[in-house]
Amino acid sequence: MGYIAHIRQSDEQIQSVEAHLLGVKALAESFGEKIGVKYIAGLAGLLHDMGKYTDEFRNYIIEAVRNPDNPPKRGSVDHATAGGKLLYEMYHTGRPAEFYGLLAEVVGNAIISHHAYLHDFLDPNLESGYLRRVQKGEPELKEFEKSKMRFFDTVMCEEEFQQYVSQAVEELETYLRKPFTGNVESKLMFLTKFIFSALIDADRTNTRWFEENIADEPEINRKELFDAYYEKLMRKIVWLQEQDTAKTHIKQLRKEMSEQCDKFSARPSGIFTLSIPTGGGKTLASLRYALRHASLYGKKRIIYVIPYTTIIEQNAKEVRDIIQDDVHILEHHSNVIDDTDDDDEQEDGVVNVHQKLKLAKDNWDSPIIFTTMVQFLNAFYAKGSRNIRRLHNLSESVIIFDEVQKVPVYCISLFNQALNFLHIYGQSSLILCTATQPALDFVGHRLAISADAEIVEELDDVIESFKRVEIVDQATDETFDNAKLAEFIEEKIREVRSVLVVLNTKAVVRQLYLLVKELPAVPVYHLSTSMCAAHRQEILAKVRGHLHNHEQVVCISTQLIEAGVDVSFDCVIRSLAGLDSIAQAAGRCNRHGEQAVRQVYVIDHAEEKLEHLQEIKVGKKLARRMLIDLKRDLTLHGGHLLSVQAMNKFFKDFYSEFHTRLDYYIPTLRKHMTELLTSSKQSSSYHQAYKQRMGKNLPLFIVNSYKTAAENFHAIDDHTTTVLAPFGDAGKHIIAQLNGDESIEKFTALMRQAQHYSVNLYAQELRELTRNDGLVRLFNGKVLALKESAYNEEFGLDTENESSFGQTIF
Repeated sequence: MGYIAHIRQSDEQIQSVEAHLLGVKALAESFGEKIGVKYIAGLAGLLHDMGKYTDEFRNYIIEAVRNPDNPPKRGSVDHATAGGKLLYEMYHTGRPAEFYGLLAEVVGNAIISHHAYLHDFLDPNLESGYLRRVQKGEPELKEFEKSKMRFFDTVMCEEEFQQYVSQAVEELETYLRKPFTGNVESKLMFLTKFIFSALIDADRTNTRWFEENIADEPEINRKELFDAYYEKLMRKIVWLQEQDTAKTHIKQLRKEMSEQCDKFSARPSGIFTLSIPTGGGKTLASLRYALRHASLYGKKRIIYVIPYTTIIEQNAKEVRDIIQDDVHILEHHSNVIDDTDDDDEQEDGVVNVHQKLKLAKDNWDSPIIFTTMVQFLNAFYAKGSRNIRRLHNLSESVIIFDEVQKVPVYCISLFNQALNFLHIYGQSSLILCTATQPALDFVGHRLAISADAEIVEELDDVIESFKRVEIVDQATDETFDNAKLAEFIEEKIREVRSVLVVLNTKAVVRQLYLLVKELPAVPVYHLSTSMCAAHRQEILAKVRGHLHNHEQVVCISTQLIEAGVDVSFDCVIRSLAGLDSIAQAAGRCNRHGEQAVRQVYVIDHAEEKLEHLQEIKVGKKLARRMLIDLKRDLTLHGGHLLSVQAMNKFFKDFYSEFHTRLDYYIPTLRKHMTELLTSSKQSSSYHQAYKQRMGKNLPLFIVNSYKTAAENFHAIDDHTTTVLAPFGDAGKHIIAQLNGDESIEKFTALMRQAQHYSVNLYAQELRELTRNDGLVRLFNGKVLALKESAYNEEFGLDTENESSFGQTIF
């Protein structure tokens, strides 16, 4: 019998190690080619499972198939180290040539880590996880010499291998010569992560093809697809322009900005800004740019990156309704499966339920993708192979960052560096899309925005023309509690048909809703992130129904409603927060210029607890200061809070307040994440300490701490855990199906459906639910679901686990 990579579950057919290595190599090469590193990525694919060329692994996998209920002991076989060790021994021992040594480190780290996450080259304990693995010897790494010999005998002869490595080294030299805003270490960090991403995706894709018994998947003609979508979009735009209402001043402005996006799409890829005012038709205009630019420049996908899961559904629906294609649009809200602490090396080879979850297609290869800022940042910086698997597919793309001002302040430097990499190396075009542009080129690790980056012409005049509201300052002379605010809402609903109230915390939103919902003959609705997407959409549909029918309605919401939710109220009340939040709330008032100028009341809510919401707290302080300035002198800050001058001033002051946090400070390590990822050997404090302790340099070219950085990265302040909500029949059905033994294809489909029925829990909420027995754990805790009694049809998540599900609300 030959050497075995995998045994198929359905018919116990064998995939040989040779077939798997060559298949993964070919896929990895195609992924690496996108940024000019075909051979570097291919080398990782070629060697990643070399350790399966052992009698030990063959006996292990056969025993696992024979005794599925009593498999061999976990940890009994290490097959991931061999390929990395081969590179280290051949190109890194003695006095290694720099580029060969760097290649061994970059590719070797990806190989030894492909069942978990990248290793540290040097960690806080001044030890090297990478060296510990590649320097393994007998008896820890049995049959290494034999596996090396078998590899050269059956996969690629040693002479051909040496030539292949030389081609990879040439690529590395070319890659490192390319001008980049960061240092050499930042180039190597992004390269290592890209190679790791390509390897993970190639390995899992090839394994899934074998398990599902398919040769490969047909390649989609992306240009044809984008051209067809563009034609459909233009038909929609022409139809809109033929309507009687299309002659209004605002709709004429929308038309002009849409045409500017079309014209701008002919420019080569870069980092650009699209500062369409709120209500200016951002989604269609940006789609017009993206489809035409993708077709002209051969981009593989269009990715919308959105600040909150709450508006993915709306934006995706708007695009889906135009292009009439469900198959090629992916909505990715959050990671339903938790693999951040996963090391599944000892389960490789035989496909069980856990492996099916791992192999499920979750790699962002769809032509059009909607995802969140959290998931975008996770692809670059978070632990978990599921996150980084998607990274390589961010290249050769048009990426539209909707409401880009919502980038978490402590992730600014990391965000800027990722965009610079995608532009310079990844051949992607990046559009910063918002009515309130943040000053991302003002900070230390600045964003390399292209020259003449703004797509909208004569922006100041456009903003003035879009003025449909006036900001009424009720924040600097008085404070509100919920009782007083309820009276204010009651007063306003007697004057207008619809009122939207946006507050800063879920607790005060819920308490205010309970006070106001007793208003006679006025429907009152509650919205917060405690509700799953399907639930929020159901509530928003009811709210829109009242607005469309010109009926009275009150909606009380957290800030989730601000970013891109297409609703238009007669009156908005906004609790004091950053200028961008006030501007976004104002965009939900008189959105289409239906009436004369309407009022947005800014209040100071005394009951909001902001101690743990530092960004809101600082934004509130700065906005208050500017309100006081304008009260004193109306010529300051461009004359009003929504001016370009006011926004520039606000963001520069805002980033100045957080200047020590922009590089993602990790308090437990007293280090910035940028240092862990990109410091040079000379500037690394860990390496200085290592030299002092050991009296010599660490014998590596790279000394950065990729694993430690990932373990300490959370894109939002408090780490969240995704759980599935049993909302409606569909939510319950998905949870029931996920508990079964489905095919990989079925798991993939369920994962996509589950996105609409997920809620993100903060650590405290997770603890409370666990204490109150409100969770069901599926697949050994890899997927969490709420019990029915832990989800409320009025408020969503119920950490007390005491809900009476199915109760009538309104």
